[in-house]
Amino acid sequence: MLQIVTYPGLGDGPNPMGPAPLSPARWGGDHLYISGQVGIVPQTGQVVGTTAVEQARQALANLRSLVEAAGLTMADVVKTTIFLVDLDAFPDVNAVYRKFFLAPYPARSTVGVILTPPSLLFEIEAVAVRPGSQHR
Repeated sequence: MLQIVTYPGLGDGPNPMGPAPLSPARWGGDHLYISGQVGIVPQTGQVVGTTAVEQARQALANLRSLVEAAGLTMADVVKTTIFLVDLDAFPDVNAVYRKFFLAPYPARSTVGVILTPPSLLFEIEAVAVRPGSQHR
């Protein structure tokens, strides 16, 4: 059975991050697939800050909360993809990223994009693997 992981304290109600038909995170075997996390506070639906750095902090905190709700740690994250509106913010976003991940870092891609709504400047998705899995 594929199990859904939601934001702590929010249960299985409507997606607080917007109207998109998605699960915040979902188990597939020993892999946890985490949907794109943005700079929105899940409990309020409010966008945090006006810079990629501020939004990266919130999005990474959202990611961590889902990882931990699944019983994992950020060390179990093996792959991330960052979507960044302003690629000039790349060095500053890297500094924030390093506060959430330690070496050995996950494999990672960064893509320049346009996000909707336009107030969003940063998004990150991830895949984590259960410790002890044969796929680790």
